Amino acid sequence: MASFLYRKLIEPKFAAPIIAVIALALRLIPMRFRYLLGYDPYFHLAYIRYALERGEWVNFITYAGGPWGYQISRFHPLGLWMTPAYFYKFLSLFGVSLYNAFRITPVVFGVLTVLFTYLALLRLYGKREAFLSAFFLAVSFGHVFRSMAGYYRGDNYMLFLYSAALLGMALALSKKSPSWRYKRLAFYLLPGLFAGLSAAFWQAYYPIFGLLLANAVMVSAGAFLLGRDRYITDGIVMALSSALGALMANWLGGRFGYGMVAYSRWLGKKLAEELGMQFGFIKDLFLLIYVEYAVPLTLLVLVALLAFSKFVKEKKVRAAIVAIGAAVTLWVGIRYYGVVNEALLRLFPASPISETQRTTLGDWWEAYGIAGLLVPLFTFRFLKRPRMGDFLLLGTALVMIPMAVVWTRFLFIASLAVALMTGTGLVALYDTAGALIESLGDENKRKWLSAALSLLLIGVPLISAYQGTSTTLSVHPFMTGEWESALTYLGGISNPNDVVMTWWDQGHWVTYYSMRSPVAQGGPSGWVAKYYLGLVNEKGLMNPGVDYVIVSYDTVMKFGAVVETAGVDPGKYALVVLRREAAYGNILVFSNGPYSLMAAPGEVWDVKVNLGGKIIIPKRVFVESGGNLGEVPLSSRPTADVYAYVNINYGYAVIMNGNAFNTTLAKLMFTKGYPADYDQVYSDGGMVKIFRFKHPNVVVTVGNGSVVLRFTNATGTGIGIYGYLGNGTLVFKKWYGVKGKDEFLLPDNLNGSVVIRYTYVQKKTVLDRGVFRIDDVLCGVCVDR
Repeated sequence: MASFLYRKLIEPKFAAPIIAVIALALRLIPMRFRYLLGYDPYFHLAYIRYALERGEWVNFITYAGGPWGYQISRFHPLGLWMTPAYFYKFLSLFGVSLYNAFRITPVVFGVLTVLFTYLALLRLYGKREAFLSAFFLAVSFGHVFRSMAGYYRGDNYMLFLYSAALLGMALALSKKSPSWRYKRLAFYLLPGLFAGLSAAFWQAYYPIFGLLLANAVMVSAGAFLLGRDRYITDGIVMALSSALGALMANWLGGRFGYGMVAYSRWLGKKLAEELGMQFGFIKDLFLLIYVEYAVPLTLLVLVALLAFSKFVKEKKVRAAIVAIGAAVTLWVGIRYYGVVNEALLRLFPASPISETQRTTLGDWWEAYGIAGLLVPLFTFRFLKRPRMGDFLLLGTALVMIPMAVVWTRFLFIASLAVALMTGTGLVALYDTAGALIESLGDENKRKWLSAALSLLLIGVPLISAYQGTSTTLSVHPFMTGEWESALTYLGGISNPNDVVMTWWDQGHWVTYYSMRSPVAQGGPSGWVAKYYLGLVNEKGLMNPGVDYVIVSYDTVMKFGAVVETAGVDPGKYALVVLRREAAYGNILVFSNGPYSLMAAPGEVWDVKVNLGGKIIIPKRVFVESGGNLGEVPLSSRPTADVYAYVNINYGYAVIMNGNAFNTTLAKLMFTKGYPADYDQVYSDGGMVKIFRFKHPNVVVTVGNGSVVLRFTNATGTGIGIYGYLGNGTLVFKKWYGVKGKDEFLLPDNLNGSVVIRYTYVQKKTVLDRGVFRIDDVLCGVCVDR
């Protein structure tokens, strides 16, 4: 009965819908949350919302990248934002909001990736391999976590388009009748087409081109080894198709925006200069290297294989030729690993970001579960009669698996290779072991071993599904109601040109909820970290035009990252967050590993801190309860340079040494002893606190139909006005004397400027900076919420 159900289950008419439903259900789990996942999606949704409100894809935005503004053309291609926007326009006909349309967009492409993978494997192998591989991908948290509802990232598009490219290659390889001998080669146009399209959606789309070349080389090498020489031509056609895709990517770059190493990016210019390359028709350094060097070199190797195939017929000699080629490739890879690694570090400088850390076994297990341990089963495909499809997938694996080992971010991309290798490998193991079992003479042994083998084929996918589901269920948003309330309030009390200081993680939240420009977002800022440690003074805070400062429990929890990002001696600062345990009568207990704090409230507080077995009395203790925050008197004399903060409202405490206590973060978050230059404008009692930084400030307003810059604490002597076109071109620059004035009327003739940057100074000292779009200020709607 079980065998009958299994055979029915893997029939394509049942298998495809079942896998699609499983993939969809798992990726929709985060829809139960109110908030988006992570940080980046908030920036993307904010930009889509802004563009839809204005009715155009604005390049120069002023609610990000404070105090300079941000140019979208220096980020991702426009396709990244156009897709959810047009998806929303369609779904809005059925009453779906922009927020929900945005949330489900990654789900759509994640499910399509799974289905295209199923169809590709169905063509390359059969029903069993297709079902298992697609099933593993459908339930793999490695794929789910960047294709689930509410987590919107660009690499989802690249992997989807590669799955479509894989289907195109599978169609070509699956056509075996003589009538298709040459016609089938037309299918290889699809990989190039889909690779080219990826340039419209993600600035780091380059791996898809590496994958196509690896596929081409391995297909030709496999054909050479197996003596199926006519398939060597397939690799050549695939390489040519990828070159056409690169030209298409270059064309799309001119319309949607180029990638990370384009001619218009600083990194592209720098690397091109170092490599001695000149931009011409091709505007992207990667595409330039790909078309001028990578593809021709690959074609040279494949044509050489084709030539060797004409007169080298001995399989051992062919194997030796391929082995020599592999050894040379490995040597080149090792030889130039440092160059590639240096380029990657320039793209993503070393910093305390989880995405750019080296993958650990724990990361691998969390992403793939048991399926990740069974990747070596893929070798069973080569034990007897390997197929052309095996070599095609080997090319995929040779690119994706090393990527996943290098960085945790690439665990998502490699999830496809893991699913393919485990799914096809498990079937190969089943067939190999089944043949051995059938050769046994003992019928009773054959029966039990066959049953165990069948259980393996069923049990492994079920375990993988359990692991993927449980890990997905453990994911929760970082955004909270406290943050939403705080940032919405900030948007209401601040001016559209105000600049906000917050830890970089929360920068995108400021953009979305406050529509104000944060100093740092999307990546670590050493300057911001130094500010929180008290290494930046008020004069330094005025230079980027900071108007509001946010401190939070979230930043306190990341104190170690703050210290690391600042580049200071980590041994100098010590701070530990403790969580409240069950109360023991009148005694409050907070603990975290070997550290704990016990406090008995009263007119005087009895507070003791356990530092890994050593009991001490802190020097000062601050308590926040309800709307009150203050220092409490202690019943005993201090015995160590340790400070404590106890938050009754949210049930946590913080212990720290003197250096940590004297940081700006601690002073603003845990005490009332902050400098007079700060005015607290918001506090929820321990999660988020907002301070207005009092300094000579510029407020952009409208008066009699013109833009007026009003000065508070008008001690400035001059203001510099810089006008930019929408494409970022500077077209106006002039300084004006404003000594003794409390406002400045923006001139009418600004050479067509749409974006204004200003610098308010007192002689050579910067008092304030900011940026605004003239039409946003005049309309008073687009950014001022």
